Amino acid sequence: MALFFLRSFTLLLLLSCFSASLFLCNAYYPLKHRHQHHPRFASHNYRDALTKSILFFEGQRSGKLPRSQRVTWRRDSGLSDGSAANVDLVGGYYDAGDNVKFGFPMAFTTTMLSWTVIEFGGLMKEELGHAKDAIRWATDYLLKATAHPDTIYVQVGDANKDHSCWERPEDMDTPRSVYKIDRNNPGSDVAGETAAALAAASLVFRRSDPTYSRLLVRRAISVFQFADKYRGSYSNELKNVVCPFYCSFSGYQDELLWGAAWLHKATKNPTFLDYIQVNGQTLGAAEYDNTFGWDNKHAGARILLSKAFLVQNVQSLHDYKGHADNFICSVIPGASSAQYTPGGLLFKMSDGNMQYVTSTSFLLVTYAKYLTSAHMFVNCGGTTITATRLRNIAKKQVDYLLGDNPLRMSYMVGYGPRYPQRIHHRGSSLPSVASHPAKIQCSSGFNFMNSQSPNPNIHVGAIVGGPDQHDRFPDQRSDYEQSEPTTYMNAPLVGALAYLAHSFGQL
Repeated sequence: MALFFLRSFTLLLLLSCFSASLFLCNAYYPLKHRHQHHPRFASHNYRDALTKSILFFEGQRSGKLPRSQRVTWRRDSGLSDGSAANVDLVGGYYDAGDNVKFGFPMAFTTTMLSWTVIEFGGLMKEELGHAKDAIRWATDYLLKATAHPDTIYVQVGDANKDHSCWERPEDMDTPRSVYKIDRNNPGSDVAGETAAALAAASLVFRRSDPTYSRLLVRRAISVFQFADKYRGSYSNELKNVVCPFYCSFSGYQDELLWGAAWLHKATKNPTFLDYIQVNGQTLGAAEYDNTFGWDNKHAGARILLSKAFLVQNVQSLHDYKGHADNFICSVIPGASSAQYTPGGLLFKMSDGNMQYVTSTSFLLVTYAKYLTSAHMFVNCGGTTITATRLRNIAKKQVDYLLGDNPLRMSYMVGYGPRYPQRIHHRGSSLPSVASHPAKIQCSSGFNFMNSQSPNPNIHVGAIVGGPDQHDRFPDQRSDYEQSEPTTYMNAPLVGALAYLAHSFGQL
């Protein structure tokens, strides 16, 4: 009887659909299935943003540009880098809007791009190749910088003299001074991060280029051993060079834990697991420093090591689930002391705040992936926080960045109808070599820097520092805190965008 009733009801429903509205029928069955994969309407073209976020790195390249170069307003630059120390340091990335190559943030950028490909590369389709190109542009340089045992070349260019000029990288004539760390002048922070970058990248190329992958992991091991054996902060020895630009304010303990975590993942060698178990607490595994970026890696290390417990069931790392949860709870709106702007943007500090928005968003979607795999959740003071909640928080941050904010301003250059026009970036703000072949001298460039005209070269994909704590953004080229892009702002966002593009059926 029940079966007859069910069949009758189904038939009645179908007949009602045909007689009432074909639209309602189509909305009933197919949309239910579709919502299982793409639960909400996408308010943004995440795929387009993903493409542009990776393209940005080509505009930051130093060295001899390849034929495949897509950012055509750039030309070769820094072709004699390293010659001051009789080494080859051609290549790599300019970190931001200047023409200096800082090894510390470059290595962090590389680690984050690699983590993105490890977790979300399978979703990226044709963008995967571009992401791997961006990683390899960095690792080729890092291999040069670590070619000599117990030595790392950590910077090319005198930042103070570079900043006294406003020049295209193709024109720069400021000193290309070379700075290094070694046994007598240690730098466990930059060395630990470099080891992490090389180890993470080795996983990216493990299948596509196993020979290159083995080279990267071997170098990562030797660099980490150097970092651990000769301990010290590079900004102690190179204070006048790297400060105030990239001082290691958090010390080097976080990078040693971070580097060991990546080597454990890359090698599966029990030596690194033992190292983490013995040294984790003294290296700050349980500290409540919940700002993740180029300087402090503790939060990232906790999330990464929690995967070994949640996904690979490495029971000896079960404490890292709690450590990771503490970080997650620290950024939950309404359940923590985290500061958000009236428009809803996570706000950590006035200088380059968007780097913390992108890095936190990446950790949220990544940890959500781990929690989903383990069928677990986060407990924040008695409140259950699910993986879905973490993804929603990350989506809100990304959407704000892409234009869902009080100013309706996209903070990614070239995305959406309204975006920053006067970013703090030498190459973007000065006429390209193609349009102005004559050299633009050091001081002459400031005429362009001080101009209110839009930048002539649109640096597509560049993410700027972003609005202040009141959601205000002046779009002034001189305001480097809010208007300067950096590689380490873009790198974590790539992963979040890949996840969102896939989850909304755009990839």
